[in-house]
Amino acid sequence: MPPPPSSCDCPHLACVGEITKEELIQKSHGHCRDCNVKGPNLWACLESGCAYVGCGESHTDHTNTSAYFVFAMEKKCAGMTLTAEMITRGSPISLLDLCLTGLKNIGNTCYMNAALQALSNCPPLTQFFLECGGLVKTDKKPALCKSYQKLVSDLWHKNRPSYVVPTSLFQGIKAINPMFRGYSQQDSQEFLRCLMDQLHEELKEPMPEPNDLSNGIAMGDSMEEDNHTQSDNDFQSCESCGSSDRADNEVQGGNELMGDTNEAEMLIPEQEELQANREWQKEKNMINDLYRSGVNVIMSGSTGVDIDRDVDTTSETKPIISSQGAIKVQSRSSAVATFSPTKSKRQKKYRSIISDVFDGTIVSSVQCLTCDRVSVTLENFQDISLPIPGKEDLAKLHSSTHQTSLVKAGSCGEAYAAQGWIAFVMEYIKRYACMMGHWFWGPVVTLQDCLAAFFARDELKGDNMYSCEKCKKLRNGVKFCKMQKLPEILCIHLKRFRHELMFSTKISTHVSFPLEGLDLQPFLSKDSSAQTTNYDLLSVICHHGTASSGHYIAYCRNDSNNLWYEFDDQSVTEVSESCVQNAEAYVLFYKKSNGDTVKERGRVSNLFNMMEPSLLQFYISRQWLNKFKTFAEPGPISNDDFLCVHGGVPPNKASFIDDLVVMLPQNVWDHLYSRYGGGPAVNHLYVCHTCQIDLEKLEKRRKSELDLFVRLNKAFQEEESPVVIYCISMQWFREWEGFVKGKDNDIPGPIDNSKITANKNGHLTLRQGADSGQISEETWNFLHSIYGGGPLVTFRPNVNHQETEPSQSEEKIELETRSI
Repeated sequence: MPPPPSSCDCPHLACVGEITKEELIQKSHGHCRDCNVKGPNLWACLESGCAYVGCGESHTDHTNTSAYFVFAMEKKCAGMTLTAEMITRGSPISLLDLCLTGLKNIGNTCYMNAALQALSNCPPLTQFFLECGGLVKTDKKPALCKSYQKLVSDLWHKNRPSYVVPTSLFQGIKAINPMFRGYSQQDSQEFLRCLMDQLHEELKEPMPEPNDLSNGIAMGDSMEEDNHTQSDNDFQSCESCGSSDRADNEVQGGNELMGDTNEAEMLIPEQEELQANREWQKEKNMINDLYRSGVNVIMSGSTGVDIDRDVDTTSETKPIISSQGAIKVQSRSSAVATFSPTKSKRQKKYRSIISDVFDGTIVSSVQCLTCDRVSVTLENFQDISLPIPGKEDLAKLHSSTHQTSLVKAGSCGEAYAAQGWIAFVMEYIKRYACMMGHWFWGPVVTLQDCLAAFFARDELKGDNMYSCEKCKKLRNGVKFCKMQKLPEILCIHLKRFRHELMFSTKISTHVSFPLEGLDLQPFLSKDSSAQTTNYDLLSVICHHGTASSGHYIAYCRNDSNNLWYEFDDQSVTEVSESCVQNAEAYVLFYKKSNGDTVKERGRVSNLFNMMEPSLLQFYISRQWLNKFKTFAEPGPISNDDFLCVHGGVPPNKASFIDDLVVMLPQNVWDHLYSRYGGGPAVNHLYVCHTCQIDLEKLEKRRKSELDLFVRLNKAFQEEESPVVIYCISMQWFREWEGFVKGKDNDIPGPIDNSKITANKNGHLTLRQGADSGQISEETWNFLHSIYGGGPLVTFRPNVNHQETEPSQSEEKIELETRSI
């Protein structure tokens, strides 16, 4: 329901009327009704006869952010679903049968619509969301993967409408990145990075480690058992070259434990008040005594790697904390399980459908020109940002020293394939102009030129000198870059925009690009294991206009009929290949091309049709089967996404196992297994008993820690004047809270207070405005005895000062740590 119109709003915000194309174009040449600013960023009411026109400038936005306004840009009408050319070719129903669905512009969102259409026409990604819906699960806000799955389903549904309104996904993007809030024009490539980063974060799963038999955490029953420490929560970034990194830590939504009154009240055990007051002080004293004496806090049903220490075998008794959080006394010689201080986490690798499809690796080598030392680094990328070389750069690339195999395909006009006699004439003219010194057309730049410029030798000198580890000084150096791992889909971003301090400019140089046969062999490292190096174009995002204003559209190849279509918001139009090649490309999506894989799919299809009776049926990962149908190189069969390391089904996946597997006849399984390897072979599914026991022990540990923390924190809040207050990093606390609440299976690493401390005259103090919480000494000793870490940060509150002038940081800490 739109908001009620203000005095300067159009009176037709709550309704949509009829308006002709001519009327809309006429309005686009007018002025803003409120501030009299001239176009092109003008918005017009869709009600026939209404003369209201508003501007969409960020500093004077008079459009009231309503979906009932349509951006008018010269002769572009975002509200048109069909064009005259489409009507003359046939009924729009035939277009819908090919899954050609537009996206409604909901307020300067052409940048988003073009990016979504380009992604939607990437078969490996789209088929995953359509056929592997059981894997699209997340508890992370704003659950953008569910919104994207719904959008893809709407775009490719059999009974879909002529266009879809992507409201839910747009709201999710705005919740993630404030840059996309409001209705000003944004960069389509930045939107793509934000979307794919968030999809990876929500869908990522830990990759199984060969030496980690627990696939998470091993639960022990005795002190002598050697358990594995939990791996790090970080992951291999799929960052773009020149793009911002993916966030390594998730921002937990909802109320924090320290501020959740209802939950704390529910978890506090009901005891008689007299007994609680009598025993509580004893418990706190025992915790502190245990901590000061260096004895580990012991809990039944726990796990951890024990620290070697001398053990007194006498019958001396020591207090321990039971799994219910109560203090008991037990002999040291008794067999109990311990929570030892958690060791530092190992770096844990993650994967998702985003990383499977778009991740590649670049190997960079830097050689010191003084000592000849060579340092090598590997960098993951999900898109490559290529420079557009100028005339002088092209001359260097095309010189005799660079005219080797590295830039073999970079000569003028080679990327133009013969697309009819018009394209042939254009090709001839451009080649002639190239020979005449680019007098007529100017320098002709190909995509191979851009790739060659990116991977060209880079001299590190002057202000860009190399810090040599061997020389221990800044030295002149040379940098080389090559591709180590090729992605299934290569996303190429052409750097068309330059953003200076006061203004922005756009490079409008035409870059020719091949529709088929983009060969990346010249840019591979020598030790690369890539088998397929040829790529075919899937989609192109184009920008028309200037750096300050413009319009985005997308050209996409339909996977059903291999024809090209222009996606301009709601309008979908078939176009020729020459039209695509002459486009001003901004972002290009290329997919690996492998004819052998296509033939292999045909063989498997024939095996299915044989209907050969088999005694055994085999289960295979639905996700891998999707790779087989859409990837050029699906890789070995990987059934790890529905199996644990013990060979059974993990308890947390048993309820939706049908969404994860597909049953194959024996002849098909034998063929796939002999062709791709991997596995393991599975013809019987069962819930893993070992994982079930481990899960129960993990839940017991969570409850033990949570119950005791709530009790300790409640006692701390009831203290009127604590002598000393301990500080803890809220970033670490949120990780621990996610673990004990069951939102995250990863056990947090050691307490890390380094980000909340400041060094003043050799003493560590609480940094002003630090993201920290206040806890009692007993709570700190309890958490530190389990997880270790530090450093220790305390302060002694000034009671009078706190009552009269509490600082902002203390107010924040008190608010975040207040028990319910």
